[in-house]
Amino acid sequence: MQSEKRIFDDLAKVLNGVAGTVAGMGREAEASMRERAREWAGGLDLVSREEFDAVKTLAANARAEADALGKRVSALEAALKAKGGAAPVKAKPSK
Repeated sequence: MQSEKRIFDDLAKVLNGVAGTVAGMGREAEASMRERAREWAGGLDLVSREEFDAVKTLAANARAEADALGKRVSALEAALKAKGGAAPVKAKPSK
């Protein structure tokens, strides 16, 4: 009876050790895959979120400024036309 209990205790210790080893291997594999993914992504020409947001904000500001300048030019052209001035010259869009 005592030997059966000892066998189960030994088996439990072995299985516990195997479970710990497998868990450690899983953590190690996950860390390795994360590192490889970082290396792969680092080789790509990607921008950080902060850089993207900064450029996005600059573009929005530039768009708003261009709209405001367009409205101002339209108002100045209308005022010039109302005074009987020369017709405005259309600028060619730059490429």
